[in-house]
Amino acid sequence: MQIAVIDDWQDVARDVVDWSVLDSIGQVSFIHDYPADNETLAERLGAFEVICVMRERTRFDEDLLRRLPALKLLVTGGMRNAALDLKAAAARGIQVCGTDSYKHAAPELTWALIMAATRNLVAEANALRAGFWQQGLGGDLQGKTLAILGLGSIGQRVARFGQVFGMRVIAWSENLTTERAAEVDVTYVSKQELFEQADVLSVHLVLSERSRGLVDAQALDWMKPTAWLINTARGPIVDESALIKALQKQRLAGAALDVFEHEPLPRHHPFRTLDNVLATPHVGYVSRQNYQLFFSQMIEDIQAWAAGQPIRILN
Repeated sequence: MQIAVIDDWQDVARDVVDWSVLDSIGQVSFIHDYPADNETLAERLGAFEVICVMRERTRFDEDLLRRLPALKLLVTGGMRNAALDLKAAAARGIQVCGTDSYKHAAPELTWALIMAATRNLVAEANALRAGFWQQGLGGDLQGKTLAILGLGSIGQRVARFGQVFGMRVIAWSENLTTERAAEVDVTYVSKQELFEQADVLSVHLVLSERSRGLVDAQALDWMKPTAWLINTARGPIVDESALIKALQKQRLAGAALDVFEHEPLPRHHPFRTLDNVLATPHVGYVSRQNYQLFFSQMIEDIQAWAAGQPIRILN
């Protein structure tokens, strides 16, 4: 059996866990190429019966699945992957399964971005390397307002970080209630109040048709010119063109972004050069612990599927 581990952009998958346990089932190949058009992907992946993917990297739509007649099993990191057409896979008899996720990686990266952005750490570190000393004045978090857009499991962890740092924490989402927010000592506000009162606004929604473009030009106009926007959720939740215009016009202090509308981020994208943007290459879930969990459970899924046993089915 031919097994592919794709989306291995950093060439780390082979060393994070022991894949040799699959030797009795098939041959494992590690593929580091970035996503491409469906014709190229079909040539690249056509021989494989099992393909292991990362969340929201390579898109498997109905057209690509049709071009992969050998494919029998898709295994993704996590139990949610918007890049996989589950209905089309089911229609072709392709099983799709997933893994658990390490819940701490994304909140920790979020807080690292908040700290780095507000204290101007990257610019100060780069200036020191260039021979300079104390180039600017960092901001403070104590007493400021942390606004959480989406108070789910990740949003709640970020809220607790803010509380430890002495921040006032507010939250809004379409499904959030005053009572649910109060359970984690967070104040529920309206959408407009969330953006207007934020000193730091952090996005923690699941990408859906309802959340796509939710942070639009109007929402950005509500924000203070001293406020920071942090997005470690999904790029399309923020209207990218509206954010670029707001940043170019200095309507915000800045943005710290780990996710983008198109990934990898195009080489000449404004987010690579704007002085008030701190950008990282979607590393929110890229941690050793999370990859060990993803890949070890991918192996378990393949073993169970090959043995005809139950697997973690996505639905």
